[in-house]
Amino acid sequence: MMNEKANKKKLKIAMLGQKRIPSREGGIEIVVEELSTRMVVLGHQVTCYNRKGHHVSGKEFDDSASSEYKGVRLKSVCTIDKKGLAAMSSSFFASLKAAFGRYDVVHFHAEGPCAMLWLPKLFGKRCIATVHGLDHQRAKWGKFARTYIMFGEKCTVKFADEIIVLSESARNYFKFTYGRETRFIPNGVNRPVQRSIKLLKEKYPLVAEKGYFLSLARIVPEKGFHYLIEAFKQVKTDKMLVVAGGASDSGEYMEQLKAMAVDDNRIVFTGFVQGQLLEELYSNAYVYCLPSDLEGMPLSLLEAMSYDNCCLTSDIAECAEVVEDKAVTFAKSNVDDLREKLQMLCDHPERREKYKGEAADFICQKYNWDDVVERTLELYKK
Repeated sequence: MMNEKANKKKLKIAMLGQKRIPSREGGIEIVVEELSTRMVVLGHQVTCYNRKGHHVSGKEFDDSASSEYKGVRLKSVCTIDKKGLAAMSSSFFASLKAAFGRYDVVHFHAEGPCAMLWLPKLFGKRCIATVHGLDHQRAKWGKFARTYIMFGEKCTVKFADEIIVLSESARNYFKFTYGRETRFIPNGVNRPVQRSIKLLKEKYPLVAEKGYFLSLARIVPEKGFHYLIEAFKQVKTDKMLVVAGGASDSGEYMEQLKAMAVDDNRIVFTGFVQGQLLEELYSNAYVYCLPSDLEGMPLSLLEAMSYDNCCLTSDIAECAEVVEDKAVTFAKSNVDDLREKLQMLCDHPERREKYKGEAADFICQKYNWDDVVERTLELYKK
């Protein structure tokens, strides 16, 4: 009877660590939106603490805050809008509000924000942490930011009631580094509606005409765009390469990539994309490419496969575990191997068709958001 009552109890939940929802600024934002909106449908009360300040899609989205989204309560917190300080300041004020708020559970997302996890824990809240990736390994961070993130990781290990990880490699890391058990709950994916080319033809007519390889992610060094551009420039094809995504604390890297591509008019940068254009890009890509050196669990890869794309990705564990044998992989950081795989997919379209025919059913059966929500709520109520 006690377990039955616990399962039926409606919870008051706070989530923090994301930049803001609704938003596609990064994978964390997509995860928080999927979890929070689905939990509201199940009758729980969810509050998401959003950052103020700069939006990677452009200034027109900055501070365009509302107080509610699909039943989720949205609260914007004070944010120092400077590189390295935005996440730190927003997570501090969000943790403070969560500590004094009437919540049953406070769910932290990412290691950096977890530096403040002790605060709501001190006030008796049940605290859950999702480690979306080992953030201290990301190339964009300086020494101070990396030290702070490592402090957040240690706070996670010491104070979190439960730690959720998105890959077996992360699970092993926490086990062997700290002796701490974690819960493996991967991300989910929705089966999309395929879109024919319309807006893409208006904005990028040459891309629509010739066909294109697509690489879509935040423009940060660990995503490996520099490998892809260097390799693609050596590929013999009239197809285009579309690099889509906004820069996040990494404007210098974006400029570096554009300088690399300046002598190849087959390479197109779209900046941040969402809505119909994003759907059309996924729906009509020749091949989707993700050349990352480091990932937590790549939502863009799940999304690309859900659109039935042939995918080409680096062989890091976080990607290989997702695709299994349903995509093409290349040796991490190896430009020559990447070039060979790109050329092979150009020269042998039948290989590309084989992977296209298997991707969507495989990925949508393997990763289901309703299952992710159910397993997360079990940790909340434990």
